[in-house]
Amino acid sequence: MQTFSIDGQICTKSEASISVLDHGLLYGDGVFEGLRFYNQKVFEADSHLERLEASAQAIMLNIPMNKTELNDAIKAAVGESGMQDGYIRLVVTRGEGPLGINPTACSAPRVIIIVDELSMVSAAVREQGAKLIIASTRRLKPDQLDPRIKSLNYLNQVLARLEANAAGADEAILLNDQGRVAEGTADNLFIVKQGELMTPALYEGALNGITRAFVIQCAIELHIPVVEKPLSPFDLYTADECFLTGTGAELIPVREVSGRQIAVVRGATFNQIQAKFNAACNGALDS
Repeated sequence: MQTFSIDGQICTKSEASISVLDHGLLYGDGVFEGLRFYNQKVFEADSHLERLEASAQAIMLNIPMNKTELNDAIKAAVGESGMQDGYIRLVVTRGEGPLGINPTACSAPRVIIIVDELSMVSAAVREQGAKLIIASTRRLKPDQLDPRIKSLNYLNQVLARLEANAAGADEAILLNDQGRVAEGTADNLFIVKQGELMTPALYEGALNGITRAFVIQCAIELHIPVVEKPLSPFDLYTADECFLTGTGAELIPVREVSGRQIAVVRGATFNQIQAKFNAACNGALDS
């Protein structure tokens, strides 16, 4: 069942509240992580918590719980849910403060944990492949806002997602200011061309995704050539295979990008990596 935790204390939905003056609500001043658990085991928990700490440090936000306390709070919330598999949203806000963006006026950061189900696409889309568009909304430049900071301000991605909805697509791809591929609204992107696995380099504006890193490691172990490099829309249009990765997305094959059909949906490279990912989720590999 859906479960909530505020500052390490399990609570009901009606009790799970924060002040309307919290700067996380008013100004998007906070950071978050999305995690998944399988068989009640959190996948890549340490990597997620390390990224949360890095994001918080980058915006000078002191997380009021250490890593052990966060781990314990997450496990308690997962246990309370009674779910075997599910999704975790871990949020740290700046806390309550007076109107005005000055963070030093906030009293104390808040830690929010939500355990629930999450499905980015339907089972049919996972089988047949997702339909993507390339959004007109551009990814913010890394020198404007570093994409390694996983902040609560997602308006850039929301606007692109609205474009996808209007076009009847499952997801939108954001380009950077140079017109090269950055990432999806909530996922990283990979393509395969002539047996080589490619994904946009982080300096192109992509989030340093936990699942992205896991897929790269899977490819290395499977002896699949993998390279992080700049990609253009042309590379997507002419790819042999294309798929999305992310904690929420997991692995989603792509069948179409802006009206261009991808040559192979659920191709050999995707299937190999998907099998290795599933094995890890089922506990067959260390995760």
